[in-house]
Amino acid sequence: MSELEQGIRQICATFHNDKSRMMDIVQAVQARFGCVSSVALDLIAKAVGTARVEVESTVSFYTFLTDQPKGKIVIRLCSDVIDEMFGMGPVARAFEDALGIKVGQTTPDGAITLEWTACIGMCDQAPAAIINDTVVTYLSTDKAREIVAELRKSGDPRKLVHRLGDGHNAHPLVRSMVHNSIRRKGPVVFADLPPGSALRKALAMSPVEVIRDVKTSRLRGRGGAGFPAGMKWEFTRQSEGERKIVICNADEGEPGTFKDRVILTEYADLLFEGMAIAGYAIGAKEGILYLRGEYAYMRPLLDHILQVRRDAGLLGREVCGKRGFDFDIRIQLGAGAYVCGEETSLISSCEGLRGDPKNRPPFPAQKGYLGCPTSVNNVETYCCVARILDRGPGWFAEIGSKGSPGTKLFSVSGDCASPGVYEYPFGVKLIELLRDVGAEDAAAVQVGGPSGHLVGPADYNRSLEYDDLATGGSIVIFNKDRNVVHVVRKYLEFFVEESCGYCTPCRVGNVLLLQKIEDILHGRGTPADLAYLEQLAKTVKVTSRCGLGQTSPNPVLSLLKSFRPVLEALVKPQADEFLPTFDIRAALGSTEDLIGRKSVVFTP
Repeated sequence: MSELEQGIRQICATFHNDKSRMMDIVQAVQARFGCVSSVALDLIAKAVGTARVEVESTVSFYTFLTDQPKGKIVIRLCSDVIDEMFGMGPVARAFEDALGIKVGQTTPDGAITLEWTACIGMCDQAPAAIINDTVVTYLSTDKAREIVAELRKSGDPRKLVHRLGDGHNAHPLVRSMVHNSIRRKGPVVFADLPPGSALRKALAMSPVEVIRDVKTSRLRGRGGAGFPAGMKWEFTRQSEGERKIVICNADEGEPGTFKDRVILTEYADLLFEGMAIAGYAIGAKEGILYLRGEYAYMRPLLDHILQVRRDAGLLGREVCGKRGFDFDIRIQLGAGAYVCGEETSLISSCEGLRGDPKNRPPFPAQKGYLGCPTSVNNVETYCCVARILDRGPGWFAEIGSKGSPGTKLFSVSGDCASPGVYEYPFGVKLIELLRDVGAEDAAAVQVGGPSGHLVGPADYNRSLEYDDLATGGSIVIFNKDRNVVHVVRKYLEFFVEESCGYCTPCRVGNVLLLQKIEDILHGRGTPADLAYLEQLAKTVKVTSRCGLGQTSPNPVLSLLKSFRPVLEALVKPQADEFLPTFDIRAALGSTEDLIGRKSVVFTP
């Protein structure tokens, strides 16, 4: 038996040869053998009793998985617009020069691979990169050369960490240079809660009473859609099926969002408390924390905190001595796929599949993870739940605005003096937030990440709440020197890359939107293109299958609404019958090569 076969058998056995744990299996195989090779695909399929194509489809879907060998060290440079604004271009060239390769290549000795990757949750300390699982922040051209020299010397990315961040970033299980950037604390999420305090109060009530308190608080999910959390729990509890599941969506992949990173680092106990309360309320014994692959560096700490809670009786059998209530949490690590932030895609990933969205109905509350009734909420929502059960629903409902009770965490980055995480009561004016972060000269603000709204100064007096400027938490600020059309192009590039490709409107429509924006940027646009953009964006929005395609046109629609004069200044009337986007010389090139002469083109 070969070393590969023996190793794969051991890995699969560790996960009970359960094909629903495919994500864990293929990640473990890649960590041990460098990639999930063609032979490995066959061996895994045989061990878990599934078809090879099922294993291959999973491996091929996720950015961080590969069936081809890469370097023992993989440098992933963040490609989002914030990193570009703060100098990632020169940094990337410095890495290329020092390594002697281009982005997308591996050094001749097979030691180091250089790649681009999407947002890694470090926009407050850009430009940044992930080197294997080590996060490197505040990159510069000099640092790039120093990093390459150190990697060639030691071969260990962990030795790049010469200073430790604040809080648990300096914990022995983390040892990261990331810093938390908590700029403003509020009474809900960024407040202390003794472990078990809220959970014991919940267990003194009936599950129905717990759900009633969550509903009375009027807590809305903090992921952006704002669906009432108590209502979701009630639907899940009432659904048929003995086995029910609690899932926490910790896959904050929206460029410009990093608030969950801070909660997971400093307030994980609060999160796990909320998940346990949810488990009690809906009648679940199992909880899953879906952790984005970019945050793998904090997993040892999270596993440690879970074990401490088990040892204290806050997880496991008969939680807090409550007879009949068994509940535990496991961590499911993602592997780089933005679409997995959509709850049905996330469920697919937890099941060991491609992160493809599922058709609805049935909704997850009816049939979710492995066909069981499932409640999916995000990190911030579960933190709010714990606080509500500790302080009471009335206390929580008094904070914030009428339609949006409680507080909201905002991840602020871009052109401002103090990027970081801010906790405000819902209803705060955008202009007030901009003053607090030192961005009085903001020319444009992206509220809610690329899938949100790009607004100009005319909208700065609007309120950050569900009934006005709704947001999952991302606030990206651009000053007057930034090109908002280029910003929209970057966002569209992100959506094109991250689309799962399942439905035509999203797979093709976003490409067409990107092409037209690029035409306008390069001076090939006409006034008619603006109407084309609006019509196409609305079509993609209405006809796409899941939330990614339904929101990906928002940057274009926001640009047309708030910055139309900028677009109008870039387009020009068509001077002749030739389309400005059509390059006749390029079109004739292959024919001219065949006939051996240049064509004569007559123009009016």
